[in-house]
Amino acid sequence: MEWLGSIRGAIEYMEGHLLTVEDADEVAGAVYMSPFYLQKGFKVMTGYSIGEYIRSRRLYLAGLDVISGTEKIIDIAYKYGYDTPESFTRAFTRFHGVTPTGLRNAAGKIRVFLPLKITIQIQGGNDMDYTVEKMKGFQVIGYEREFSFDTSYQEIPGFWDQICNSKLAELFSGKAPESEEEKTICNCCIGKYGVCIDDIGGGKFRYLIAGDYAGGEIPDGMKVFAFPDMEWAKFSCRGPMPGALQSVNTKIFNEWLPGNTEYEIAMGANIEWYSPEGNMSDVDYETQIWIPVRRKSCI
Repeated sequence: MEWLGSIRGAIEYMEGHLLTVEDADEVAGAVYMSPFYLQKGFKVMTGYSIGEYIRSRRLYLAGLDVISGTEKIIDIAYKYGYDTPESFTRAFTRFHGVTPTGLRNAAGKIRVFLPLKITIQIQGGNDMDYTVEKMKGFQVIGYEREFSFDTSYQEIPGFWDQICNSKLAELFSGKAPESEEEKTICNCCIGKYGVCIDDIGGGKFRYLIAGDYAGGEIPDGMKVFAFPDMEWAKFSCRGPMPGALQSVNTKIFNEWLPGNTEYEIAMGANIEWYSPEGNMSDVDYETQIWIPVRRKSCI
């Protein structure tokens, strides 16, 4: 299925199973996509995570049911997947700005959230600065944490701050490595990559602050991941972080993937490469986004 068709198919699936759909894994399976790329692309293209979209659509429909007055509020709560009337009332109030009882008495306060319609105007997607490179399998090593798709955008920068402040800062400032962990940080250039790996399910993915691994002892607290032989689309970004990287990431999902007729995503992973040269706030700082791809089959 083409990228744009997959995103539209995901919306159609959610709308057709709105009261029963559980998570992004289920939606991704229905459209034969990696949950990671479905979540990432959906967020970039719509501004919502899969979970946010489902919750918002349910709460809008719940608001309509409340206004109709034909069902008890407790029954509406259970209908839309809430375990207790209290949890439903909290979510309902956050969404609509008024309690269910309040909305029943003031229908004009309902917050409207209709099904999304995805349209793309492709501008320059094929003119982006990228190369497709066939690479032999390689391994990365680094510090790993699991993140939820719904909160990863807010939490990953904090993970970087934690690792940089506690593990990397002194070594990057010239401190001589002493422990095996510090030697690995220096020898493997930990911090060279930010690696997303979608292989655990449950609405979560693994993220590594990593470098190149060429064998040897793995210090406590670090993990290794091996990528197979494959092709990678490498997109160049130049400018201060994180704006430059975010801008190119948006173009990949809004322009390159919808308009690409040659390649499709090969696995649920991606890599952000950070140049060891320069300062991340410089106007010419260089980064790259790597996406594993394969050539589309000709039918």
